[in-house]
Amino acid sequence: MNRIAIARAIALASYLSLIAWMAAWAMWLHRSLHFPVALDLIVTVLPLTATLFGMLHGRVRAHLWTAYLSMLYVLHGSVELWANPVTRQLALVELALALTLFLACVYYARWRALENPPPLEKQPDGG
Repeated sequence: MNRIAIARAIALASYLSLIAWMAAWAMWLHRSLHFPVALDLIVTVLPLTATLFGMLHGRVRAHLWTAYLSMLYVLHGSVELWANPVTRQLALVELALALTLFLACVYYARWRALENPPPLEKQPDGG
């Protein structure tokens, strides 16, 4: 396997794992006392599904948007890790998955762009 395929496999695995982890957190591992499960799922899982089609088809732009999106989960995991002692282990897993997702998506996009550089634009005549 080349590095692009490895980065894509890691990105897909961490992406789907993060979706499953956030759903499991909201439904079973630590249910919210203040919000219904459906609202928690909408807030935590639904944003990740916005790039699902592009991620499954290996589109570079979808990987970049997923990398940006994963930073919200890094932020959420960091805040939970710092503020809530009850969910520290859950937050560590979320943080690890989100950082892995970010790095894999960024490297996949970079290596794909280096493999297939965009065509050069025509240079205007300098005279």
